Amino acid sequence: MKTKKQQEMIELYLSQLEEEKQAVYRELIDSLSALGYCPKKEGNRISFKHDAHCKQIAKIGMTRGKQPKPIFMLRFSACQNYSKRFKEIVDAAVSKENFKESRCIYNNCNWCAGEAKTHVYIGETPDGTLKYHCGASALEIPDVKAEDIPEIKKLLKEEHIYLMKNEASIEL
Repeated sequence: MKTKKQQEMIELYLSQLEEEKQAVYRELIDSLSALGYCPKKEGNRISFKHDAHCKQIAKIGMTRGKQPKPIFMLRFSACQNYSKRFKEIVDAAVSKENFKESRCIYNNCNWCAGEAKTHVYIGETPDGTLKYHCGASALEIPDVKAEDIPEIKKLLKEEHIYLMKNEASIEL
């Protein structure tokens, strides 16, 4: 359940989008709300966190520039099975020069609960090297379309179950 202020913030964001994108983003926001994730303004973006574990699972916002476009970022690091599209997103993230390497793989971080390999993104660079990206990060899902919604909902649910179990000690 969103507060009046949160609902106004969401409606203001959605009003910037074309009708087709409004429907896509509204469905994503409704899915996040149904799982108990509350929208919170963070700079020029809206972050979604759960009161039980206070971890971010998604962000929405607009790109900067003359023709801003909607952005959707999703945390799905605990998810095991996802499509080629999402694998390519992880591979692109670990291939960036300034990617956020996971310190917990080397027992050098205690931010996330659970065994490290269960909550980091494992991607492959073009030369075939496996790299571990910090799982606390939400990765940008470019150009989200209606056909992406079923997989995003599946990933949201899987990540949510992981966070509730490992971060909030609540079995679902």
